[in-house]
Amino acid sequence: MTELARKIVAGVGGADNIVSLMHCATRLRFKLKDESKAQAEVLKKTPGIIMVVESGGQFQVVIGNHVADVFLAVNSVAGLDEKAQQAPENDDKGNLLNRFVYVISGIFTPLIGLMAATGILKGMLALALTFQWTTEQSGTYLILFSASDALFWFFPIILGYTAG
Repeated sequence: MTELARKIVAGVGGADNIVSLMHCATRLRFKLKDESKAQAEVLKKTPGIIMVVESGGQFQVVIGNHVADVFLAVNSVAGLDEKAQQAPENDDKGNLLNRFVYVISGIFTPLIGLMAATGILKGMLALALTFQWTTEQSGTYLILFSASDALFWFFPIILGYTAG
């Protein structure tokens, strides 16, 4: 593992080029200072590395299921501390479109569950009316209809809360 870790650190441009390092189930995810220093082709030919992906401002090295062991080895070889394992805070790097998408997804992500529940409730109400299980004048329908509309009536306020 240590030899593979040394090759990976050298392939990403050395320990000084690593801003942060994280891992998922199969990949090491590097945030690099200068992506031009990374040698993707050299890393792709290295035994033990399945593939290399450059995506979303990350330099990803696909290792496989033993990624946790390689992660620890890369940390020790590169001399990374705990801060390097955390995702960096918002930086001003990246193009405008990436930053815009990041902000919008950050605002709407907490609302996905609420919007799904509201949509399901509206669908169930429409189904109940279609099969005449209820009427538009029934108390149950009116309460559920109001609850399903509440998200959309207060959507600007809720968006402001999640954006802040």
